[in-house]
Amino acid sequence: MKIRKLRDDETELLKVFLYEALFIPEGVEPPDRSIIVQPELSLYYEGFGSGPADNCLVAEVDGKVVGAVWTRIMNDYGHMDDDTPSFAISLYREYRGQGIGTAMLRKMLELLKSQGWRKASLAVQKANYAVRMYEAVGFRTDDENAEEYIMVCELEGSSMDIVGDSVNA
Repeated sequence: MKIRKLRDDETELLKVFLYEALFIPEGVEPPDRSIIVQPELSLYYEGFGSGPADNCLVAEVDGKVVGAVWTRIMNDYGHMDDDTPSFAISLYREYRGQGIGTAMLRKMLELLKSQGWRKASLAVQKANYAVRMYEAVGFRTDDENAEEYIMVCELEGSSMDIVGDSVNA
């Protein structure tokens, strides 16, 4: 498995992985793929690469991109303020539970810290099994509503080991 930066010609993958990131509870019919064009979701990919916190890493297995983690300053569900990048992360279902998501998260946190960001945030539904993964890499619940946790990872002063510009895992 290799973790690398998203290439300019791969930005359409953000739409694919945004749909894959939607949490669908057991027994619930998945929405149509067109849901990602709704304004509250399209902000995750429209104009990607134009903002100071626009970063994306992808996981590649046998030459195939199987997951993506990306950040940007956006008024999404996990928005804290204009100095805190929000996270989105997704893997194809068959690659989940193998440590790939955790490796991508850690690499992105290292990248954000090296860029001088002090913290990062995300929103996750309470029923989502990924909550444990976020906690394992340093995210803590900062706020919550009936359905979601708003989680924050403090980067400033953390003990993350940053190894140059390498993003290979």
